[in-house]
Amino acid sequence: MRKRFSGKIVSDKMNKTRVVQIDIIRKHPSLYKVVKKQIRIMCHDEKNNTKIGDDVIIEATRPLSKKKHFRIVEVKR
Repeated sequence: MRKRFSGKIVSDKMNKTRVVQIDIIRKHPSLYKVVKKQIRIMCHDEKNNTKIGDDVIIEATRPLSKKKHFRIVEVKR
């Protein structure tokens, strides 16, 4: 099973590449507080059919370039 994440596209300025922001909410192990964290992942979009603000599901894949290790699987509209 490959890793899958849900996020929002925050940049579409590159050709066939999108930047997806993922919000992570976890409980701190010793402080027991809710900690929010945001990560940005570069993803492959072969047909350039997504735009800023789209909710997408991304999946891990083989390395496609130096920074791209994920591809867009589904667009939730």
